[in-house]
Amino acid sequence: MSLDRTVLAFAGIMVLTSVALTQWVSPLFDWLTVFIGLNLLQSAFTGFCPAAAFFRKIGVKPGPAF
Repeated sequence: MSLDRTVLAFAGIMVLTSVALTQWVSPLFDWLTVFIGLNLLQSAFTGFCPAAAFFRKIGVKPGPAF
């Protein structure tokens, strides 16, 4: 799987996890969803994604976006 698809899959998993935690644990986990959304927005504008940097370090092959 390419780096782009890995980052998108990770973002999706994190959003779904934060929604589940908000539903079943505490409404304060909404802030995790907000953080994920802000991170996605900033990476769209700046091209820097911390998750992409991490996945690149562990050896995921690069894709066209990152």
